[in-house]
Amino acid sequence: MWKLLGLLRILIMLLLLQYHVAVSLPSAPTSKHLSLSMQKVALFQFKLSLLIHTSASAACTSDRSYPKMMNWSMSSDCCMWKGVTCDPMKRNVFGLDLTCSHLEGVISPNSTLFQLSTLQFIYFDGNNLHGVLPDSIANLKSLTTLSLSDCNFSGPIPRTLGNLTKITYINLEFNHITGPIPYSLANIQSLEYIFLHNNSLTGQFPSWFNNFGHLVSLDLSDNLLSGHLPSNLTALNLTRLLALDLANNLLDGMIPSWLFDLPSLKYLYVDYNGFIGQLNEFNSSRSALEHFSCRENMLNGTIPQSFSKLVNLTHLNLADNQFGGEIPQWNGLILKGSSFYLNLSHNSLIGGIEHLPWDNLFILDLHSNMLNGSMPASISNSSSLCILNLSHNNLRGVLPSFPRNANQLKYLDLQSNMLNGFLPSFICNSSILHILNLSYNNFSGALPTCLGSVNYSLSVLDLRMNSIGGSLPSSLAFGKLRTLNLYGNKLEGTIPVSFAKFSYLEVLDIGSNHIRDTFPHCLESLPTLQVLVLKSNKFHGFISNDSKIERPFPSLRIIDLSYNEFSGLLPAKYIRNFSAMMNGDVHKVILGYMGYASYSDSIIVVIKGVEIELVRILTALTTIDLSQNKFEGEIPEYIGNLKSLRYLNLSHNYLTGHIPPLIGKLSVLESLDLSFNRLDGVIPQQLTNLFSLSHINLSQNNLSGRIPEGAQFHTFENDSYAGNLGLCGRPLSKKCIAEKREEEDDDDDDYFFSGLTWKAMLLGYGCGMVLGFVAGYLMFMAGKPKWLTKIVAREPGLIVSGMEIRRR
Repeated sequence: MWKLLGLLRILIMLLLLQYHVAVSLPSAPTSKHLSLSMQKVALFQFKLSLLIHTSASAACTSDRSYPKMMNWSMSSDCCMWKGVTCDPMKRNVFGLDLTCSHLEGVISPNSTLFQLSTLQFIYFDGNNLHGVLPDSIANLKSLTTLSLSDCNFSGPIPRTLGNLTKITYINLEFNHITGPIPYSLANIQSLEYIFLHNNSLTGQFPSWFNNFGHLVSLDLSDNLLSGHLPSNLTALNLTRLLALDLANNLLDGMIPSWLFDLPSLKYLYVDYNGFIGQLNEFNSSRSALEHFSCRENMLNGTIPQSFSKLVNLTHLNLADNQFGGEIPQWNGLILKGSSFYLNLSHNSLIGGIEHLPWDNLFILDLHSNMLNGSMPASISNSSSLCILNLSHNNLRGVLPSFPRNANQLKYLDLQSNMLNGFLPSFICNSSILHILNLSYNNFSGALPTCLGSVNYSLSVLDLRMNSIGGSLPSSLAFGKLRTLNLYGNKLEGTIPVSFAKFSYLEVLDIGSNHIRDTFPHCLESLPTLQVLVLKSNKFHGFISNDSKIERPFPSLRIIDLSYNEFSGLLPAKYIRNFSAMMNGDVHKVILGYMGYASYSDSIIVVIKGVEIELVRILTALTTIDLSQNKFEGEIPEYIGNLKSLRYLNLSHNYLTGHIPPLIGKLSVLESLDLSFNRLDGVIPQQLTNLFSLSHINLSQNNLSGRIPEGAQFHTFENDSYAGNLGLCGRPLSKKCIAEKREEEDDDDDDYFFSGLTWKAMLLGYGCGMVLGFVAGYLMFMAGKPKWLTKIVAREPGLIVSGMEIRRR
């Protein structure tokens, strides 16, 4: 009873407090400050207007993430509440930090929050305060910091925000704010930091931002801003601007030179826009620029020589544009010993690379240009080089040694050039090299036997399409190797048993070599192997089904054994246990690409009868290619369990028996090639269930019966069934027996009725008249002899009798 009375008393107090707030607190802006007790009431009313969930938003992963308002109570001092900061002298609430406090709801325009006129900072980041930010924010005249990032706010930025003349920090990034940036913000001369990143702001870049004489950082990236940047501004007022980020918008026109003349600007990002034209030379003597990035625009012309004079520059990214000419000459003052990031990839640059500042380079990416000349010996002078990508150029010659930076280099990509000579020995000396890609060059000799200590950190070794010979060293034992691609070389011998130690291996491609061996059963225990390509070698013999591994190849989803000399039955145990190809929810798989860091795995496969190179391998790609071997026997029924299989090629073997109807369960199958075998029987009607099937080849077998109709089968041409003499039906010109009978019946009827012309009818009518007169005359003259009467009347009598019977 007493507890019930206590609860009733608390409820009455809350109602009185709500009434007192409604009467006492003004709805319009006022300079009058509330007492601390009334501030406490306002805070508690604000708490009641929101919901508190136990789970935080996805953006909140720090230790600051907990429901701070959960323990707010009217029975305690509000200055002791979590997230509340009070002025110890004036006893006013001047700060709220409710970052990641699991809040949800809408801040209404008449929220008691806006009655706390003494508030100086607000941090509500990482909550779900959806809805529009009210104009009532202007009531907080003392506010200097407003941080509302990742709160799901929508609608425009309140124009009244410009009335907060004391504010220095605004953070509204990661919301859904729309519309233009209001001009009223130009009134806030005190603004130092503006973060509006990742919203849906529209309109043009604000030309009045030159008014912000105190501005330090402006981030408008990842919005929908459009139009030109103002070209008539000067750097007179923006003397404190340190960072400007306009990346990923719809801005176009030219990049004005005054941006590079801002005396304090260190970070300038204008990537992923539509800027055109040339970059003009600028006054580098005033520039403090350290980072400049304009990736993926439509800039052209030559790279300004001014960049080479920026003594503070440490990061330059001009990738994915249309720059031409040679790379500028870099002077000796550059970088002052700092590590330099230089990315000029995907342009049309020509010339050599000898003059680059190799002493200070940390990351150099020049791939996909038209650079030529030899690999400079000055690379050996680089003691800090960590990432080097010179792929897809016209560089030639041999690789210099890397004696000084062997312990720094982590990524080396020189693919698709004209380099030659033996493989560089420095790759044996590096203990931290992760990715080595020398594919599509003219390297020769043998694989270094020094490769493969247990502690070796190499993850990707890609030597495709070279002239590397010899055998695979048994010493290869890369502990962390993830991709080994030796396709298109001149390797001989066998696959070492040591490959069974590659416990991290995902891709193994040794296709198109001269390896003579039986099937490498040592690989079946590799837990992460997804891609196995042994095509176009001299593998031979049976693939044993007597594996000691209970579930061999548990992760395999691409296997290509084509163009070898394998014989015997199909590897039934392997097919039965390809669990990575049995995903029934294949349509729900999140698509991605196989790769590591900036390296993408790629293989050459036959898809729908055409050999293509997959530059990137989709994680949803599944294929079995056992074509061009000597396999015999029947196709196992349980191949229908591989529900995520997309490409199946068993052509050019000696397979017999029927086509398994269970193939009709492969709902995502796109290509089926069973040509050039000895299959017989009919084509299963269940194959019409394969709505994804766009290519089928069943030619050169002993199939018979009608070709199924329905689904995709009406799109397949004659070539899909050629050489099967027993097949009939569309699209073949050979008709089935039932079709022939129907056509013959139709032809007979047509022939009969086609003769019933008016001439034939008249002729028949005339002949009948003559015969009738002759018969009548003979009967009359002979006195109706009985023999004639019987002859003439016999058949009509039968007809009459028959008609009578039918009537009964």
